[in-house]
Amino acid sequence: MENKLKSFDIIVAGEINPDLVLTGNVIPAFGQAEKLVNSASFSIGSSSAIFACGAARLGLKVGFIGICGDDLFGHFMLDEMARRQVDTTPVIVDASVQTGMSVILSAPEDRAILTHVGSMDRLRAGQVTDDLLSRSRHLHVASYFLQTALQPGLPDLFRRAHALGLTTSLDPNWDPSGEWRGFDELLPFVDVFLPNENEALALTGSPDNEQALNLLVQKCPWVAIKLGPRGAIAGRGSETANSPALKVNVVDTTGAGDSFDGGFLYGFLHSWSLERSLKLGAACGSLSTRKAGGTTAQATLDEALQYID
Repeated sequence: MENKLKSFDIIVAGEINPDLVLTGNVIPAFGQAEKLVNSASFSIGSSSAIFACGAARLGLKVGFIGICGDDLFGHFMLDEMARRQVDTTPVIVDASVQTGMSVILSAPEDRAILTHVGSMDRLRAGQVTDDLLSRSRHLHVASYFLQTALQPGLPDLFRRAHALGLTTSLDPNWDPSGEWRGFDELLPFVDVFLPNENEALALTGSPDNEQALNLLVQKCPWVAIKLGPRGAIAGRGSETANSPALKVNVVDTTGAGDSFDGGFLYGFLHSWSLERSLKLGAACGSLSTRKAGGTTAQATLDEALQYID
């Protein structure tokens, strides 16, 4: 099937939850003490959903499959994602589960996250059908360690995607156990791997980013390592690239890595060079930090291109 006839450029298999983002002096004081924060916002959460919105904002056709409850949080997420041009038709609404939620304690250069998992760990690989895959060009998965029901079948899901002509990408997010199990089997089926610095170092046991990148490109064709305020580095075979972050007034870093992923994959799907794809990723990640919440300040393609062309 020609790309122009595909329903989706990207199908996202992911978790669904809103974020309550608090900014300012957000370190709690126990002992029944009350502290005042600068701002509070209720917004689209989850790495997968923030990524989907960022990719759609760039003009990609994005579909989403996940599980949410038939509740206030779930309907909020579906409505907000649809408003941002993400096709949520494949989402499974299950009245027997509760949609999860994350509370983000956001300081300018760092953040802490408190998460109620809810339905985030319910999606299974078999629920991502071949029919859905066949209508897509690319499959993206994030929050590997939150999506525990998806983990066992993910290598086979990526194999099925490849057999149907899709490319694949994975943003692992952090492993709370520190064990990083399953990646030896999984990474050979990943076309684009998108860890951040801490994740890449922990996964490879490397002392620095360059060594981590060298090890990872032996397993995946495209690798980008996000370095936060220092930008990002990427590799493809023997080719490497690096890009600084943009200098912006940082309000909230929630979802910046997911917005980066959207920009980088836009370049990948349009056969851009490694360097130009990385620059677009870095621009999208940087620009997303200008307002509170992961999706509020996500860039359009025209806006991001001003910083790389």
